[in-house]
Amino acid sequence: MTMQMILALGILILMIVMIMSNKFAFGAPPIIACLLLVVTGLSSVQEAFAGFVNPSVIMIAGFMVVMAGLMKTSLMGKVQSSMLALVNKGGYKSYVLLLVVVMLGASLVGAGSTGYYVLILSLISTIPYNKKMPTSKLIMPLGFATNHPLIPFNVALFYGVTVSVLETAGYTGGLSMSKFAVVNFILGLGFLIWSLVAYRLLPDHPIKEASEYDEVAVTNEVEALPAWKEYSIIAAFIVSVIGMMLMSVIGNAAYVIPGLTGAFLLIINVLDFKEVRDNMGAPVILMMAGVIGVADALANSKFTAMIGESVANSLGTNINPFMLIFIFALLTSTCATFTGSNMGSVYIFAPIAIATSISLGLNPAAAATAVVISGWNGGYMPVDGMPAMILGMGKYKLPEFWLFSVPMYLFRILALCVGAIIMFPVN
Repeated sequence: MTMQMILALGILILMIVMIMSNKFAFGAPPIIACLLLVVTGLSSVQEAFAGFVNPSVIMIAGFMVVMAGLMKTSLMGKVQSSMLALVNKGGYKSYVLLLVVVMLGASLVGAGSTGYYVLILSLISTIPYNKKMPTSKLIMPLGFATNHPLIPFNVALFYGVTVSVLETAGYTGGLSMSKFAVVNFILGLGFLIWSLVAYRLLPDHPIKEASEYDEVAVTNEVEALPAWKEYSIIAAFIVSVIGMMLMSVIGNAAYVIPGLTGAFLLIINVLDFKEVRDNMGAPVILMMAGVIGVADALANSKFTAMIGESVANSLGTNINPFMLIFIFALLTSTCATFTGSNMGSVYIFAPIAIATSISLGLNPAAAATAVVISGWNGGYMPVDGMPAMILGMGKYKLPEFWLFSVPMYLFRILALCVGAIIMFPVN
């Protein structure tokens, strides 16, 4: 390894240790890591703090403002009341029902929808502590559930990337979208099974003030807004979500639409400037922005590319096809977890996995499918958007987070590779 690789890896490890220690304010370790990148010469100031002008960070920061406005509406009160009814009822059956409902919602927006996971996490975080079903037992499974459609008919993004990397590698055998969707279903089923099993492993602690009653009291602490303001907030929310969902169609404008709608809510006096500032500069946003500079430094040092090439050279010609796919899926998802770059990680490892499969005389469709989908199924470290929000909003300690996320990660990747092998036989 080069000195640049060693330094970048060292700063990453230091950041992780600081997060694990629980002695630093949430969001502070990535900022410290960015400062170290500049001091060590690994990054310029602009590169180290590029996360603060990253389009995805700007989009989520704007959407946090819109969500703050939405939380003031009677509509959210009704939605929250419905969820609270299940929480108050408590028990395992309510947990299962909530899990299924969130996964059904993900079927509409597709996996990896930023707007959807921010919505679900923001909603759950407003529910006060209830001993019958602590919200700390909901934040993690329901947050990750937003990435797993129960009925995966919206797989256009992942399918398009998979076809692209196969065609780039010279594969002309075609790829069935229906079979591709079934692989996603098997992956979602794997997640659901783990979440059902892991319920008792989830911690029990408050993330909001406890109600003085056994059941959660549904109260309206904020004065009722005029009807026109409520309609304006709902319209702003719908415009923000649609804008984010149409990112591939409208381009860069999608990233700033939530910010513009948030500004609209400020103008009509739904939120004051302090509320806007506090939501745009929330600790979760600082965490997300800070880790991007660290991720870029790791990628620019060629560390991830070196790992991929080394594994490809060491596999040899006698490796079991399933193990080949499993290894590359692990590498891709791990790279995406630590760098925050899903697409970049896919384009590093997918060509290597496809080329290795072809050289071994195997059909590369299974490898391509598993590697591409795995790029969005890491998340066992809180160094990306959704996992970082889950850790922060759920007030989890890192060992508590790992107790759920690490087995979940391995279980999902295993289910994904099994599904890919079944639907796209390698021989």
